[in-house]
Amino acid sequence: MRLGIIAVLLVAFTSFNAIAQNNLSAEEKAKYVKAITERADKIVATLDVKDSKKSEAVRNTIRDQYSNLNDIYIIRDAKLKEIKEKNADNKVERDSAIAKQNRNTEASLSKLHKKYIGKLASNLSESQIEQVKNGMTYNVLPITYKAYQEQILTLTDEQKKQILIWLTEAREHAIDAESSDKKHAWFGKYKGRINNYLSAAGYDLKKEGAEWEKRRKAAAEKAN
Repeated sequence: MRLGIIAVLLVAFTSFNAIAQNNLSAEEKAKYVKAITERADKIVATLDVKDSKKSEAVRNTIRDQYSNLNDIYIIRDAKLKEIKEKNADNKVERDSAIAKQNRNTEASLSKLHKKYIGKLASNLSESQIEQVKNGMTYNVLPITYKAYQEQILTLTDEQKKQILIWLTEAREHAIDAESSDKKHAWFGKYKGRINNYLSAAGYDLKKEGAEWEKRRKAAAEKAN
């Protein structure tokens, strides 16, 4: 995986198995492990886990998830490359094989996802697991949910609930995505769905956005 400040390292350094396969140096392997461990440490630091052994166990679970996800994508990329080379002159066969491989990848991700959440649940509460999920997805869910409520002051409870449902679904996909861009793309997809939903309910999102900007500027001027 390639996340936030460790993106450069995670682009360059693959999972344990891939590192061995590509004959990368011990130093490069150590840098990769250090990067994902530091990322996991930052997430654990937000959880207020008092027990040091439990904290370490959670940290290791998150770190290993990054590595395991990367393994899946390394395997996918290798197989897709093989498929494209093998079927360079047969588009129908190539597209069919690619679709099948993508389904296999999704199945692997789904299996890993369930296993990961189960491991987290053995040491964390539901609210702490929420924090882990947000930490792995740049806190886009709470930031976006808050923004919608600040932008549109007349949202009903039902509309707020639906927005949260869709953002939560987006986050479940984004957790398993292979890069920062693809994580944000999942939220972008669901934000489009939310915007269509709100437009159908009669909201002028352009106008609501303009009014929200005026309120923010007024608040900033007052604060200064």
